Amino acid sequence: MTESKIWCRMGEPMSKRVRSRWWIGLVVLLVGCAGLWLGWKLSDQEDELVTAERFITTHMMNDNGSLATYLKPALSTDPELAAGREALSESLGLWMEAAVLRQQASTFADSYEVYKNLFRHHYGYVYWKLNEEGHAEISTTALGDDLRILRALLRAGDQWNEPDYTQSGLALAETLLLRGQHNGYLVDFYDFERHERPTRLSLVYVDIGALEEMKRHGLLSEEEYSKYVTLLVDMPEDSPFYPKYYEVDAGEYGFDDEVNLIDQLIVGLHAADSGRDSRPLLDFIREALERTGKLMGRYDRSTGEPAAQFESPSVYGLAILLAVRWEDRELADRLNERMLGMRDHDPAYPGGYVFDGDTHIFDNLFPLIGGATLHQTQ
Repeated sequence: MTESKIWCRMGEPMSKRVRSRWWIGLVVLLVGCAGLWLGWKLSDQEDELVTAERFITTHMMNDNGSLATYLKPALSTDPELAAGREALSESLGLWMEAAVLRQQASTFADSYEVYKNLFRHHYGYVYWKLNEEGHAEISTTALGDDLRILRALLRAGDQWNEPDYTQSGLALAETLLLRGQHNGYLVDFYDFERHERPTRLSLVYVDIGALEEMKRHGLLSEEEYSKYVTLLVDMPEDSPFYPKYYEVDAGEYGFDDEVNLIDQLIVGLHAADSGRDSRPLLDFIREALERTGKLMGRYDRSTGEPAAQFESPSVYGLAILLAVRWEDRELADRLNERMLGMRDHDPAYPGGYVFDGDTHIFDNLFPLIGGATLHQTQ
């Protein structure tokens, strides 16, 4: 009897210990499974980015290392537009930005050589467009492209402790300040053969990140930098859409009746960097997505209705950036899902957003940057 009681007393705590260990084991197993699932998910996302990069380097890169604007070759019929395998400085800036974001030192170094050898004029200007062979047939710059490259160079210089990158970024900034200003503001372009510049500053070009880098390196005073911040903070708020440009002489904003959503999203990102709340534009994105399941490339400014019937992967890539900027992960994931649904339509071009045998480089670069940013917030 005594032995039985002793056995029961000893058996009870033993049973609790076993149950406790069982629960601990289950928790460890579940945590391990969740870790494996997250690891697989992150690995899948990384594979998607690598595949996208491979498409660009395999199919969109010219022999000289510049990025072709289109997959299909075509003759240029308008010097103001890029055609076929012509290359844009904007594409170079985006590719540099992606390399900095993805911490790809080798890719950036290759891009830097393309910048120095093809896009940079010996007087410090940057050609906004080159032909397939890498020759310039224009004599103008583009402010937004220059600022994107400048920002990438200065951040790369810090990231990899490369003085050449930093010095090149500073030299470009000095050229812009010397030749590209009108009435105290940087303006859309400079024609270095005619020595002409406009009086207009497109708001899509007001790259606060680049301007902040210029201020950090002592090229812009706090007062000069604050003018651009104020320009974005003070934009009229009569709809979720922003003005298109600022007339420097008149001190007035200008509007389009139809808005390009790519431009609007870029302005929205710059506005967020300036401290302005750009969530009204994000709310419009969410509502449009909920209402129709997709985003169109252009919208009527007054009604908010689609003004075109085409989707663009670039729109989704940029919308992801804005959603991440305002910590709306649910919306960012929905946008990413819709964007990836547009990819790999042509089995001959895995990783590419190719339709009818052609694609635009922006429709591959903006999704790459958007996807990489989303991947880093996991």
